[in-house]
Amino acid sequence: MKKLTSKDILAINLKYYRYKLNLSQEKFAEKLNSTLSYINQLENGKRKPTLELLDKFAEILDITSAELITYNHDHVILNKRIDGKK
Repeated sequence: MKKLTSKDILAINLKYYRYKLNLSQEKFAEKLNSTLSYINQLENGKRKPTLELLDKFAEILDITSAELITYNHDHVILNKRIDGKK
């Protein structure tokens, strides 16, 4: 199994908490005053946000910044997109 990086853990947790709040990537991007492309890159582990943005994510998702960067196996969504699309 591949060792998870901090970008991987953030990607897993962003997707999990966004899904838990029933927020689409588009709505999340709007709340951040960002782009869908940027959110997609974050959730695919291709980008790392600044610490300030990490705090903003946590605020929008109503969690702590630490929860975004802490690995939790229960947050891993395997082999399917959380929006139900194929």
